[in-house]
Amino acid sequence: MQIRDKAFFHDSSVIPDGAEISSYLFRDTPKRYFFVVEEDNTPLAVTVTPCDAPLEWKLSVQELPEETSGEGSGEPEPLEQQKQQITNEEGTELFSYKGNDVEYFVSSSSPSGLYQLDLLSTEKDTHFKVYATTTPESDQPYPELPYDPRIDVTSLGRTTVTLAWKPSPTASLLKQPIQYCIVINKEHNFKSLCAVEAKLSSDDAFMMAPKPGLDFSPFDFAHFGFPSDNNSGKERGFLKSSSKFGRQTFSKPRVDLHKVCMGNKNVFTVSDLKPDTQYYFDMFAVNTNTNMSTAYIGTFARTKEEAKQKTVELKDGRVTDVFIKRKGAKFLRFAPVSSHQKVTFSVHSCLDAVQIQVRRDGKLVLSQNVEGVRQFQLRGKAKAKYLIRLKGSKKGASMLKVLATTRPNKQSFPSLPEDTRIKAFDKLRTCSSVTVAWLGTQERNKFCIYKREVDDNYNEEQKKREQNQCLGPDTRKKSEKVLCKYFHSQNIQKAVTTETIRGLQPGKSYLLDVYVIGHGGHSVKYQSKLVKTRKFC
Repeated sequence: MQIRDKAFFHDSSVIPDGAEISSYLFRDTPKRYFFVVEEDNTPLAVTVTPCDAPLEWKLSVQELPEETSGEGSGEPEPLEQQKQQITNEEGTELFSYKGNDVEYFVSSSSPSGLYQLDLLSTEKDTHFKVYATTTPESDQPYPELPYDPRIDVTSLGRTTVTLAWKPSPTASLLKQPIQYCIVINKEHNFKSLCAVEAKLSSDDAFMMAPKPGLDFSPFDFAHFGFPSDNNSGKERGFLKSSSKFGRQTFSKPRVDLHKVCMGNKNVFTVSDLKPDTQYYFDMFAVNTNTNMSTAYIGTFARTKEEAKQKTVELKDGRVTDVFIKRKGAKFLRFAPVSSHQKVTFSVHSCLDAVQIQVRRDGKLVLSQNVEGVRQFQLRGKAKAKYLIRLKGSKKGASMLKVLATTRPNKQSFPSLPEDTRIKAFDKLRTCSSVTVAWLGTQERNKFCIYKREVDDNYNEEQKKREQNQCLGPDTRKKSEKVLCKYFHSQNIQKAVTTETIRGLQPGKSYLLDVYVIGHGGHSVKYQSKLVKTRKFC
């Protein structure tokens, strides 16, 4: 390229020796940089780092004009004057490149002259970085890669990937301060940290390094690629910031990309990934003194598929016990052997509320939350198959009893009133007895009441832990049984029974339980009641 106009120099930049500069290119608008090598046989290294678009760049050299100082002092002239004296001669091209790799020009012996670096982006506006030095041996600002610069996937799970890499000789041999930064995304590998930062824009959303001793699982990828249920559209990317790693960082929408630096460790486990999903992993060695980085060879891996959920077969008219882990799910299948007009599903949630979904031949016909005992009746269909999905509680594990039947009169679960509390009458308390009442239904059922003496410091939290409604009278000691009786009322308003429990000790606390037992022998426990006898009468 020819240099004619002095104004061109005012709009261009001089590259300082031994420092990395960052700049910006507008699409189809070339940019030129200059730097001077004053003596022949000088070592020279130039590194160009494209950030988010391929670049075309060319390095050329023109001889420096002979010194023509008016004073004849022999002092070198300023670069500005040297520029003005450059003739129309074409510079000698030394190197050219087109692409998005980090590319180098290295020469152990370069002639003196005015060096020109011309850059062009034809794809889009883009960032880039340039580094030039005449002392490459002593500078070494970029961390050196090991002889094997690959990232190894050492362990692969459904939601985790463990990575390992060899240390940079800059850290192990030269004892320079090097830290490793990993980048995870679902689109492609990155060739430079500059490209990662450009993708993330200028958002300073990088997490702090984990503190020593913390497990290498600093990610919360619960929303990897998906908005949260209760904050749809507001959750940033796939990552939630965690206060235990320092500052809160996320403030605006961003791409599915994350970077974390973990100091000088050479093994890292990424956790909470999505099953059966391909992720790309890039590792960068960063010199913390210069903040300049070198990329390892990136890798990718697909997490394992989610384990196929085992489906439990339900038998017509038989109660099935189901255990669900916290936030887990279970699938049940019911395939009636005979034609049927109706199907009844009875569900007894022993602890917290659970969600039930029923699909008939793939079509959703029921979706409800269940607490206590619930019964659902669905219209039958010839040769229909039913798939039941039970989703557990967020609070803890869930226990259920499930019954499916095509015979409406085959009901193992007893009917329950809406209110299953036991009421104690304070005014009827004595030193040796308490009087309680509970509700029944229009269906005749057997009720059994049990008592157990507890300490005075027995509290609601302990009572809550014992609220498994599915534990029947058969788990109680015979000495705790007070009595059993049958009762019902056609008038639902009058379906109330009272009972006085005698033979108690003065000033003592007792836990009372009422069990209702259905025709099939299945029992349901009412809410426990804590009572205390009077100390003085």
